[in-house]
Amino acid sequence: MSPLSHDFERVFAVGTAVLLVLSVMAVGMASADSADKAGSDDLAFDPDVPDTDSFSAPTAEGTATVDGETYDSAQAAVEAADPGDTITLEGRFNETLVVTTPNVTLAGSGPRSTLLHGDGEGDVLAVEAQGVTVTDLWVRNSGFDTATNDAAIFVNGSEATVRDSRVTDMTFGIWLNGIDDAEVRNNTLVGREEITQLTQRGNGIQIWKTEDSVIRNNEITTVRDGLYFNWAKDVNASENTMWDLRYGVHYMYSDDSHLRNNTAFDNDVGYALMVSKHLVIADNVAVNNSGQSGHGILVKSIDDTDIRGNHLVDNENGLFVYNSVSNRIIGNLVVGNDVGVHIAAGSTDGTVTKNSFIRNNRPVLAVMSDQVHWNESVGNYWSRANPTDVDDDGVGDTRYQPAGTVQQVTAEKPAARVFASSPAFDAVRLAESSVPVVQSPGVVDARPLTDPPHENWRHYYERD
Repeated sequence: MSPLSHDFERVFAVGTAVLLVLSVMAVGMASADSADKAGSDDLAFDPDVPDTDSFSAPTAEGTATVDGETYDSAQAAVEAADPGDTITLEGRFNETLVVTTPNVTLAGSGPRSTLLHGDGEGDVLAVEAQGVTVTDLWVRNSGFDTATNDAAIFVNGSEATVRDSRVTDMTFGIWLNGIDDAEVRNNTLVGREEITQLTQRGNGIQIWKTEDSVIRNNEITTVRDGLYFNWAKDVNASENTMWDLRYGVHYMYSDDSHLRNNTAFDNDVGYALMVSKHLVIADNVAVNNSGQSGHGILVKSIDDTDIRGNHLVDNENGLFVYNSVSNRIIGNLVVGNDVGVHIAAGSTDGTVTKNSFIRNNRPVLAVMSDQVHWNESVGNYWSRANPTDVDDDGVGDTRYQPAGTVQQVTAEKPAARVFASSPAFDAVRLAESSVPVVQSPGVVDARPLTDPPHENWRHYYERD
């Protein structure tokens, strides 16, 4: 074929694609929007969380025991304890408490039976010694001041443990104050619903300048942020459940930490990762996070981080990536979101592979002036791609551009989405994926998968 003939065919193909787009835009402007999305009305997600309105406080007068002796108040018992002693609390105590003796255990007989009820000023329980264990208590009614960090449990000693307890009616729930080797597990934290302005609430578990600690299996609701990491390092958070919050998890200036197997739903943002590096965000679930921001996972100024194996379902943006580089986004399920991945501000240097993008209104929104290739060998599954696979190896032979001409048209003219699966738009996609004759800005998947790596995605929509 002569160069002239080849150039003519390229020009003809480009012209045909442009005419097809323009014709569809003209019709789409007069049409209704009917995107193919597994909407929230179909969602069958039903997490097992406590009924926070059903808590009943104990009424029996409190008794405090240390080494066989009974004391009139919890504070008197704590002051009488020696290192290694256990202070046993039973019933209701209307007092605040400060622990200054190291290596003691403050033990109730369960949140239904032991209540430490503060006076609405400052902290309810302050731990000012190393190696203290707090277990099986209900702690409530801290002060209301966010500026003075009023907390139900304020921990100012390393090697502390807070477990199997209930924390309610507080500003901050559990505050870890510059300590190391802490363990916070199996607690329920419920803030003040009457404080409707989220900025006037505190956080559930505040992890401030804390290192080498474990936050596990806590249930957190009705606060500002569930877990708030600030200048923390080497903290492992797993199996926590967070709902009805601003951010389920919030990282700021916190490096080298792991977030695994957590669940965040019905928040503004499920997991907000900001200004941190060397994180592992793995096997978490984010469902129906659609508030003011509406992200399953928000990634802002995050570098050299693994985001893998997460399920991002029915959020406004499944994943929002801003000004973040050298990250690995691998093996995530991104289904039923308004936007699968929103990428902006130079977030182009990363690995994106083996993810399943299924039934999102818009697979990718890419705010960029260049064309970015996510991979060259094994790509992602796109429910609208339908790639050819001549050698039957599960990897498509033709590239797919989830954020290209069609996506730009449907973003600018939402009414045109009704034609997203039309022959006209298919022709444009073919033009972008073949020679390619259309080099539009956006994201290109060089080798899309023919089958989703996640076969169980439908269970989020299937009801018993």
